[in-house]
Amino acid sequence: MQFANEIFFLVVAIIVWGLFFGSNLLFRLRKINQPEAFWLIALALNATSMTLFALASSTHLVLVTLGNTFLIANIVYLALFCRSLRSPVDQGLKIVAPIGILIFGLIFEYLRHNGTFTERVTFVSVGASICLIWELIELKNLRKSHPKQLTFLFFTIGAELALTFARLFILYNSSTDSINNLYQEAPLSTAVRWSWVGVSILSYIAIIGYWMERLSIENAQTIRENLEITSLLKEKEQLIYGLMKANKTSATGALSASIAHELNQPLGASNLNIQLLKMKLEQGTLNPELGKEILESLANDNQRAATIVKSLRSIFNEDKSQSEHVHISNLVTQVLDIVNPEIKFNNIKIEENINSKYYVEVNSAEVIQVLLNLLNNAIQALSQLDQPHKMIVLEVLDGLDFVEISVTDNGHGVTSEYQPQLFELLNTTKKTGMGLGLWLSRHIVTRHKGSIHYEDAVGGGARFVIRFPSTT
Repeated sequence: MQFANEIFFLVVAIIVWGLFFGSNLLFRLRKINQPEAFWLIALALNATSMTLFALASSTHLVLVTLGNTFLIANIVYLALFCRSLRSPVDQGLKIVAPIGILIFGLIFEYLRHNGTFTERVTFVSVGASICLIWELIELKNLRKSHPKQLTFLFFTIGAELALTFARLFILYNSSTDSINNLYQEAPLSTAVRWSWVGVSILSYIAIIGYWMERLSIENAQTIRENLEITSLLKEKEQLIYGLMKANKTSATGALSASIAHELNQPLGASNLNIQLLKMKLEQGTLNPELGKEILESLANDNQRAATIVKSLRSIFNEDKSQSEHVHISNLVTQVLDIVNPEIKFNNIKIEENINSKYYVEVNSAEVIQVLLNLLNNAIQALSQLDQPHKMIVLEVLDGLDFVEISVTDNGHGVTSEYQPQLFELLNTTKKTGMGLGLWLSRHIVTRHKGSIHYEDAVGGGARFVIRFPSTT
């Protein structure tokens, strides 16, 4: 058939271009490394070579020179691919390779005009054989560490090398005087050339199989690592949850004595009023005015006790695990109900400046814990001082798109040496501290997309500033 060679080359070109675009899809979701880059370049060069061979006879035979040049370039880059599987290819070799390919193309063009068909085939075959032997050496070295990988590729390259020698043997043992180009080549030699191209396609398929195996291993490893990371994150959350519970107990434990004292007042008053009510009933001297007065007093005392219990319950409420749309001033009020007894007990004056209209999307119990940590730290710092005027300033202000909460005391503050480690885990200056409070506070605040930082207060003391993004 007149155009058998052209049709063959066109079909092979379509197949190789398909392999090229398919390989691109394999690597589209990851950064291409050096072996993958050499492989894709080799595929593109081979597909271009086959395309040029398909067009050369009907356009200009100079395309045969380009086709052979691209063919040798393809084999060179496959050799670089095999080399890069073992270790990275150095910059010098990457520069020498295209220079050598260019020299090959110039020599082949000279032979196209001044040499015979056999000389040109010999020149191409020698260049291809050198690169194929290089590939085999690299694969042999690679197989020592990967005995089950690329074995098929090793044998297909060996077959290509054997077919290269077979074609030369046939050409040198037959008459080629009347042959000017590969489109006029004898049937037997053509069949060997076609076989060589077919085996080369098997080599490409073997490499794609190698990449599929590698990607499957990487995907399996990624899935395994993701499961491990998920497990570690769960363990981290459980650890943090345990630390938060421990910190709640630590923070509220410091206030328990004064809270008990505060509860004794309404309970003691209620007990006296109950005794008075009982005595008046027994004597039959209870009048409506006195009964009403005693009942109102009992109701007030009961409300005082309930407020304290409710405030404490809010920070230990495990059910409120989701974020809520809350007004920050409400949370501040709950915290003040808890700490007020301790503030009074230590003769500390508290100044409140709550001027916020914004709402925040937070977990109420966790934010209450953060505020309780900061106020408890301020109370402990001031309780150790022997000074007449002890002050805590609690401010809540609205920013442009945030709500700012600050807790300021007029104590000694934090030394400059300690400030960089202030929010680190298990880092504390307290003799009885656990080093959890500020670390957990930062964890909670940042988890709510907020920020917390320390700064020296004006006039001396410590100032902690929290910012939460506001919602209208």
